[in-house]
Amino acid sequence: MSRPEVQFDSAGHRNDNIFMAYTTSLRAYTLKRLEEIGQADIIVGIPCYNNEKTIAHVIQMVTHGLDKYYRNCRNLIFIADGGSTDDTREEAKEFQIKPWQEKLVTIYRGIGGKGSALRSVFEAACKLRVKACAVVDADLRSITSDWVYNLLDPVLERGYDFVAPVYRRHKYDGTITNNIVYNLTRALYGKRIRQPIGGDFAFNRKVAEFYISQDVWETDVARFGIDIWMTTNAIIQNFKMCQANLGVKIHDVKDPSRHLGPMFRQVLWILFTLMEQYESYWKMVKGSQPVEILGEIESREPEPVEVTLPELIYRFKIGYKQFSSLWKEMFSEEAFAPVEKASSLSIDEFELPLEAWIKILYELASTFHAWPRNRFKIIELVTPLYYARIADFVKKTWEMTSDEAEHVVEEQARLFEENKDYLLKVWEEKSRIPESQSGEWQLYD
Repeated sequence: MSRPEVQFDSAGHRNDNIFMAYTTSLRAYTLKRLEEIGQADIIVGIPCYNNEKTIAHVIQMVTHGLDKYYRNCRNLIFIADGGSTDDTREEAKEFQIKPWQEKLVTIYRGIGGKGSALRSVFEAACKLRVKACAVVDADLRSITSDWVYNLLDPVLERGYDFVAPVYRRHKYDGTITNNIVYNLTRALYGKRIRQPIGGDFAFNRKVAEFYISQDVWETDVARFGIDIWMTTNAIIQNFKMCQANLGVKIHDVKDPSRHLGPMFRQVLWILFTLMEQYESYWKMVKGSQPVEILGEIESREPEPVEVTLPELIYRFKIGYKQFSSLWKEMFSEEAFAPVEKASSLSIDEFELPLEAWIKILYELASTFHAWPRNRFKIIELVTPLYYARIADFVKKTWEMTSDEAEHVVEEQARLFEENKDYLLKVWEEKSRIPESQSGEWQLYD
């Protein structure tokens, strides 16, 4: 599904007028059809937007999985579309599922985004009083029928409330997860959830009821922040959690040097907003615990992901020329000095050490917390630093296999965790900045 940008006015303030409140994300025809179905044991939700090339394959694997493992259950495949302008809905409607299964193709109501789509899945799960619900992305090319079992079995048979995915991915697929989201989720909340924004989850009705009861459906959670919001709240609410082994993930990947800037900004916005909301929780967390991984699946090699290293470094250096004076104000000398050094390095010599990246992210989160205005622009102007960090990661892992690079990711996460005291220190220091002195940087329009 698409991830629309946050919308702001010329002063950098959120444009909340774009949001319209809906008491339900389900349209009248959807409610009527759910009433006719009455009750179900399992619902598999598929949020989609302009996925005509992959939606039929995803539905095929879901219907095969439900038939293979849960034929004696009452099953619903629920396609939540965001108003696709291609033939996604037509493809979904025309695909023939097993005759003893139900399928419902809907257009949700609410803010455009994956979160609103999943809200409709949560509501449907509660109305049908299901035992378990799974959601899978519509752009998957590697999904198999076994995904259905590996996601749902922990809920149906093992008493888990929430199931997160574990994939085998190419080392340059998921750079935002590998260099930001996994590190922060583990260090902040103390759970080693490897794919906090993986996109494919399972949960029971209790969890779905909690999600729909939250007052977030006119916020950015409904647009692009739903995955990390779901995972973080599952941790905070102490739901019983595990991870499902789903094997290789092959989907519509993008070159980090060209396409992932908007996603970087959106993910950080939600991560930092959640940090503020749950400050009292994560400040008390020390260390981390592993989260059980369940399920066997056939081992396959992930498809390679192309990364244009010179483009990453070029984008960083252009950003340095534009924003280095602001970066020098924002960050400590320990964080800024390696950035300054990197700006003059050739491709062969280039590096932005992990120690500097840890300080940059922790100081950025603290600045976001302390700054009442221009908050999204603060994130926006550090996007070139993300490119620099990915360039460093690519260089260090270039000769490694994806499995070898995974050890690098784990070591990064461990160091983020070990340096949490630094976050606590700078968070408190920046929190003491008088409001009258906050937000005074002359940020660009």
